Formats: sequence, C-alpha cells, structure tokens
Amino acid sequence: MKIRLLKHTAEPEVPDSGSYEVRFPDGQPSVFFYFDDNPGCASITRRMTSEEAGRKAQELARIEQDKLK
Repeated sequence: MKIRLLKHTAEPEVPDSGSYEVRFPDGQPSVFFYFDDNPGCASITRRMTSEEAGRKAQELARIEQDKLK
C-alpha cells in the first residue's frame, strides 16, 4: 500500500494556484496543502507558495508511508 501525492491546479481559471493532495490507501481522508504563487492573491489568502506546499506534502507523505511499513 502506497500513499500517493497528487498535484492539482486551478488553471486556467485561477493561474498559479492549486493544491497538493496526500491520498491514503486505506480510505482515510486526504490531506490538502493549498498554494498560490500569485503575489497579490497569496498575501490575501495567506497560502503557501507551490514550493512550500509541495515540500510539506512530501514530508507528510514520507512520515505516513514510514508508519505503514
């Protein structure tokens, strides 16, 4: 059983924004890390950059995958 990491984008409706989804194989609810790389919107929504969100999603996926072993 593997934990999956999926990137979702809101292109073309909302450029430079989206989320990373950490999806669990056992049916546990997914965890989402939302990002916005548009400087104007990011300051309003207080979302992470895509790089920060990707790093946090990878970290969680790695920790949870280790628990499954």
